[in-house]
Order: sequence, then C-alpha cells, then structure tokens
Amino acid sequence: MNKITKLFILAVILISSCKTPDKRPNIILIMTDDQGWYDAGFNGNTEIKTPHLDNLAFNGVIFDRFYSASAVCSPTRASVITGRNPLRMEIPYANSGHMKDEEITIPEILKKEGYSTGHFGKWHLGTLTKSTLDANRGGREKFNKHYTIPTEHGYDYFFCTESKVPTFDPMLYPNTFKKGESMRYGWSAIKNHDSTKQYGTAYWKGDNQKETTNLKGENSRIIMDRVIPFIQNSIKKEKPFFSTIWFHTPHLPVVSDSLQRSKYSNLDLDKQLYYGSISAMDKQIGKLWETLESSGIEKETIIFFCSDNGPELKTPGSANIFRGRKRSLYEGGIRVPAFVIWKNTIDGGKRIDYPAVTSDYMPTILDILNINYPNKRPFDGVSLLNVLNESNKEREKPIGFICNPHVSWVTDQYKLIGDKKLEHFELYDILNDKSEKENIIEEFPEIAKNLKADLVEWLESVKKSEQGLDYN
Repeated sequence: MNKITKLFILAVILISSCKTPDKRPNIILIMTDDQGWYDAGFNGNTEIKTPHLDNLAFNGVIFDRFYSASAVCSPTRASVITGRNPLRMEIPYANSGHMKDEEITIPEILKKEGYSTGHFGKWHLGTLTKSTLDANRGGREKFNKHYTIPTEHGYDYFFCTESKVPTFDPMLYPNTFKKGESMRYGWSAIKNHDSTKQYGTAYWKGDNQKETTNLKGENSRIIMDRVIPFIQNSIKKEKPFFSTIWFHTPHLPVVSDSLQRSKYSNLDLDKQLYYGSISAMDKQIGKLWETLESSGIEKETIIFFCSDNGPELKTPGSANIFRGRKRSLYEGGIRVPAFVIWKNTIDGGKRIDYPAVTSDYMPTILDILNINYPNKRPFDGVSLLNVLNESNKEREKPIGFICNPHVSWVTDQYKLIGDKKLEHFELYDILNDKSEKENIIEEFPEIAKNLKADLVEWLESVKKSEQGLDYN
C-alpha cells in the first residue's frame, strides 16, 4: 500500500468519524391531568404517597415555577408539541378545535431525525373517530371537522382516548354508587363486572381501530403496558425514541381499588379515591424507570414531567399557597408540579425558580439536539437548556396566557392579569407575593402600562396566527 493510498484511507476514516453524530437521547414527556402543584411529595405534600416521582424529581431539577400554557387541558397539550400558544392554532379551551395539519410538531421533526415516536394516554387535540359515538365529540357529524389522529402529526404509534376516562376500569362505570361516590367524582373499583355500564369512550390505536384487549384494571397500568413495548421495540431497532405519555390521572372520575385506598384508610373516601389514583400512577412511573434501568438506557433518556393545569374544583387536589384552581389564570390554575431528569448530563438534586412553561419543551428539545426550527412563524417558548445548569438566570421573554374570560402577561417578577376586553387589570409581584394577595397596580402604574402595551402587541400576533396568516 503506497503512501498516497494510506493518506486517502486515513482521510476517509477521519471524515466518517466527524460525520458520525453522538448518540441522541431518548425523550419522554409525561403529563398528568388536573394534578395540582401540591399534589406530589416532592412539592411538600406529606399525605400523598408518590415515592417514584419523588425519587426522580429529587435526582433531577425541580421547577418551583413551571406553568401550563393554559388553565385547561386541550390548549396546554397543543403548546407541548408545538412550542406555541394554543390560541395560535384555534384551540382556546377544552374540547375545542384540533391540532392543525399546518402546525409543526416535535414528533414530526424528530421522526425526520430517525426517532421512533409514540403517543399514549389522553389525546384531547381532536376527535379519534367519525363513525362511532365516542367521548365528548367523536362520531358526531358536527365535530367531524375536528377529526385528527396522532399519526397525522408525526407519531408512528398511538394508544389513546379522545378525553377523560375513569382511572380504574376505564371503559366502565357501575350501575349503582355507594355513599360518597358519584358518576362525576368517582367510585371504588368495581368488583362485580356484570353490574356495569359502558363509559362511552374507547381506546384507539389506529384509523378506525379500537383496542379491545387489556382494558381492565388500573388505567395508568393499561397505558404503561403499551409504552414499555414501544420502548423495547425502539431499542431492538437501535433507534432513539420520543414519547408523550399523557395520563388521565387525577382527572375526574377518580376510581381506586382497595389496595390503593388502603394506603389512605385513615382519610375520607374522597381522598382515598383521589390520592389512590395518584399513587397508582406513581407506581407505573416507577415501572417505566425500572424498564429504562434494566435496558441500560436511563442515562440516555430525558424525562420531563408536568401537569396540564391546576387542580379541579371541589376535589382534594391542592395548589397549596397559590391562588385559584383549574380554569383560573391566577397562579393556582397554571402553576403546576414539574421536573426534568437526565442523569449524568443535567446536574440534579436542585430546585429552580425560573418561570418556565409547556411551550418551552419544543425549543429545549431542538436546542438539545442542535436542530433549527424549520420555519419563521411566531414562537412562544424558549430553550431551558442553559437554565437547567445555571439556575440564577432570569427569563427575558415574558409568557402570555389566554383562557376565557381572562388574559395575563407574566415576566420574571410581575404578572398583569385582566379581562379579555382589556378594560380591568390587576398587577402582582410574583417574586414577593406568590399568593397574589396584594394588587399593586395603583402603586406601579408605569409598570402596568408597559406590561399592557407588550400584552396587547402579543395578543395582536396571536390573533394573526389564529387567522391562519402563519401558514401563508
């Protein structure tokens, strides 16, 4: 072999090695449904037993100030996979609108990068059938325009329902209810399955494909029984994976079996049902982590965890010191439990007070993977990558919220909140008044004026997006 040939071979090897990318991390976005900021041990609750969540949170980075993009579920879910405020795609409230084809989603981008993509649990971004009466909107002619399934938005696989289901035996409800139980709130798990009725929804796994097996028992387990094979198949194919796991828990109706209720036997039935459903979900999150560890990929996997909004009214769910609950743009309606863990890459064991929001997931993931967003349309999220290792940073880009009948504009220190007519406003210093007890708008009119001007400008941008101008 002459010298020139050797040099040529060496050059080829060097070029090839430069083009070989580092192994890309697996990414899991877990979202719970109506879980209040205080409904987890890692945020200080000593009644609820969430050992697996606590273990992950304490070994990761806990967000003390993480926001859902809306105070209700469908809009928040839209923000998670697009990085944009949900009003930009006409999803203003629960059971309204749908994920539009023109929107760019995380799974669409990652699928092009060689990822396996899967969605599991709740969808709530459109109907899943046109032919069968299903859940809140599916199979009803007036809602056919909202039919859109996850595989139309970048997912290879899905196993999901349109909206809520009971947290145990998700397809069923009892003929009768005991004292303290109800169709709306929840009930003790059914022992005699002969005395049941169909709940009126289905799990879907494809276009006009219902799942018919393994649908009894703990709903979070039923979901995880689909997630784990998806992960294992991705490993066999030697492909990184992206997964959204959107649990229904603890959205009403909350249903718990005797094992989970026994953990709270000293408490009232409403707490036994509610807390029991959360503990059952926590067990499945532990099972997920065990799967990652046994597969040897826990250090190659990022898990983001949050809730879709604050706790439902008249439940044991709690926002602790924060004002408001679900449907409210005060802190209790949008400040949710959240953490991220990426072992050996993100320094864990800390809490940060940086104001983050579900719209930040998209830019953070793109930053991690060094991918550019493939469009110049308005974007509401920011990357959290640097923040996770430098917790003293301040957020430079404010967060806008719209949830009828209110709008709000949140900076690192202040929150301006008012009605949609932009006539009546309140101003709060969120850093020094976390419970929003003191409206300081009379004391700081200039701050309020400047924040309102920024809010109005942002609302105008959202309105243009809503009109479809981003897609031209």
